[in-house]
Amino acid sequence: MPLFTATLPSLGDDAGDSAQVSFVYIKVGDLVKENDDLVEMVTDKATFNVPSPKDGKVAAIRVKEGDRINVGDPLCDLEV
Repeated sequence: MPLFTATLPSLGDDAGDSAQVSFVYIKVGDLVKENDDLVEMVTDKATFNVPSPKDGKVAAIRVKEGDRINVGDPLCDLEV
């Protein structure tokens, strides 16, 4: 199965370009549907969930709670 890497999307013009992982909803082996929550992120201005961009099976988780990551950084790999 091909792998697809889900990344941190743009946070908007006034939100900056990084956020902290506050909660990881997924585990390796989980089946996710498009728009299922992958992680909860926190910035100085907001707390938000990042949804899965595709249906797939979680092959690897590339972040952990407490990590500070930038827009475009990988969150997880999905077998699609």
